[in-house]
Amino acid sequence: MKNKILLAALSASLLFNWSCTNLNEEVLDESLTGSGQAEAISGAIAPAYGQISSTWIHTNYYGLQLIASDEAILPYRGGTDWYDGGKYLATHTHTITSTNDLVTSSWNELTKNISRTLSAIEVLTPMAESGNKEAEGALYEMKALRAYLNMMTLDSWGLVFKKESSAATSEVLRGQDAIDYIESELLSVVDVINTDKGPGRMTQAAVWGFLARLNLNAAVYRDPYGTPTFTTEDMNKVIKYTDNIINSGKFTLSPEYFDLFNDDNNSNKELIFALDQRGVLKNENNRWAYWSIPGSMFPRPESIEADGTDGPAITSDFYQTWVDAYGSVDPAEADARFYQDNAHVPENLKDLTGFSPLNDQDHYYCVKAEEFEIDRGILRGIPWAARKDANGAFYKCDTGYRIYPVKQIKGNGPDKNVGYVDLTLKVDFTNEGRLHHAGYRVSKYQFSHTSPDGNNYSSVDIVLLRYAEIFLMRAEAKLRNGDTAGALADMNTVRTSRTARAPIPAALPSISLDILYRELGFEFYWEGLRRTNQIRFGHYEDTWTEKTDTDVNHRLFPIPQVAIDGASNTPGYLNQNKGY
Repeated sequence: MKNKILLAALSASLLFNWSCTNLNEEVLDESLTGSGQAEAISGAIAPAYGQISSTWIHTNYYGLQLIASDEAILPYRGGTDWYDGGKYLATHTHTITSTNDLVTSSWNELTKNISRTLSAIEVLTPMAESGNKEAEGALYEMKALRAYLNMMTLDSWGLVFKKESSAATSEVLRGQDAIDYIESELLSVVDVINTDKGPGRMTQAAVWGFLARLNLNAAVYRDPYGTPTFTTEDMNKVIKYTDNIINSGKFTLSPEYFDLFNDDNNSNKELIFALDQRGVLKNENNRWAYWSIPGSMFPRPESIEADGTDGPAITSDFYQTWVDAYGSVDPAEADARFYQDNAHVPENLKDLTGFSPLNDQDHYYCVKAEEFEIDRGILRGIPWAARKDANGAFYKCDTGYRIYPVKQIKGNGPDKNVGYVDLTLKVDFTNEGRLHHAGYRVSKYQFSHTSPDGNNYSSVDIVLLRYAEIFLMRAEAKLRNGDTAGALADMNTVRTSRTARAPIPAALPSISLDILYRELGFEFYWEGLRRTNQIRFGHYEDTWTEKTDTDVNHRLFPIPQVAIDGASNTPGYLNQNKGY
């Protein structure tokens, strides 16, 4: 017997074809015996896992989470770059409307991702019921992935979609009903799902981790507009599931913080769930590496095309949290998570007094291309990297490439072609604050060495859940349950684990909700968790650079108007969120 299996773009819409994207389906006849059956299984799950890249990309869901928080700001650079219809400006100021393209594209890609899990489930279910154990295992993964994706819709839009057949209409759930549904889906597979497929697949540890994350945020999800009430029952569940992961002995905290975001991070024992990238597919990309860094900066001497985009910078407010924590000590001298000096500029070259790109032709050092790495973490001041000559070729020397202070070649500011890129604390929507050099930048992910152009074929997995979060979720649950000593121990376990190089963050003598909130910012900056943490800790209505909105209704994003319109034939089916 032969069945038609969709091996390419599985484009069934979640409800009323809201994605507004036409995908061509490649329908192949595959035997459901022998190797053909294995191909059918891999062909069913690959589109669902692969779609995570489009869902979580910087200009979709990740960007929506990042720019809406106090971690990042993306101004209209020089009045020429990154306006994009004002979607980033509105996202940062919490003045989003239901037609905002960042909201719409995030919704479209996420609901498409959920649809692909359902398509996979429909393919795998009959195979599993006929006794195929590999199909059964893949089915568990798809149910877990669907639950995780639905938790993302709950977090951002306050609803989930319950749907078991592509021929049926989704049931929209909110509040406790939504929490119960996601929890039941995760619990249905947690004892039977695989335990050893690695961070690129849903595993038992990942399910435990997302159960912990769900219960930690359950108070917010029940009443997204009120003051959350964290119940002992919820916190005990968080402790239970995080205990399971910690007691499994399968994971360790990475001694080098930035190894978590390097080419070989797929094998890092801190990663629990990640977007798997091995550098073999073109759409495995470097966007998380290049989005923030200066457009005048070339991070890979062996790649003439690799550069930055002068995208978002950290806000001065978020930077101030580091300053407040370490006082007179520079954060780079106090905490290895803040900065990693990879460029290793010789001491005799660091003083740039009297120099500019107009007279510094001999002010460089040489390095082999494969040995050069740009600095990582939070970048301030004048960075160093390769420089191009008038013909667009990198300057070379006998032992490799010349490394110079980065020359400003982007934008229309007074420093263009005559000054260095000098990253400043001030970044906002004013004429000065939106110049291409404005704002400290974040270089957390490595520019992959497998990428020939700095854009594609990246080998750096995108971290979605890691072991440090398990400890800090348990710390928060213990703290909210009154176990201050246990919470402090868990928080300090993470702080003092980055022992590969100085400065090792020192253990803290005490803990409070404010200290833990600050520590979450230090540990997970620019990983897409800040908005959720701000809401849970009651800081989303705070004021920060260019943001003064205090409307609690804006904790949730508006449902895109295209989705509302698509459901208009069913009155009352999909109602807009409050405040929009």
